[in-house]
Amino acid sequence: MMLVPLVFLDILLEIYHQITFRLLRIPRVPRWDYIRVDRHKLSYLTPAQKVFCAYCGYANGLLPYAAKIAAESERYWCAIMHDTSDNDSFVVPEHHKDFLPYGDKEAYLNEIKKAKE
Repeated sequence: MMLVPLVFLDILLEIYHQITFRLLRIPRVPRWDYIRVDRHKLSYLTPAQKVFCAYCGYANGLLPYAAKIAAESERYWCAIMHDTSDNDSFVVPEHHKDFLPYGDKEAYLNEIKKAKE
């Protein structure tokens, strides 16, 4: 049942990825580094298991691929950390490690200045 929304996400994501990343000269994310559909080739699986394995390989690859594209977009557009002072349980994404500190206006202005040079 989730295949339809995943395929819809995949189509829209790929349109965004190919057009926007090319226009902004952001290096594109290699799709096949994330999506691997190969377990359906195993002869010892039943036909139903092969279908489920193909779905899982697609779904569990597509979602990290989408997250990576979103992360690279965030890095380009707004590389500022989130405010975590009010929520100790917020899971800081790995790609935020090089982002500017939240609320540091001077660091932000310096970054903008560097980008214009």
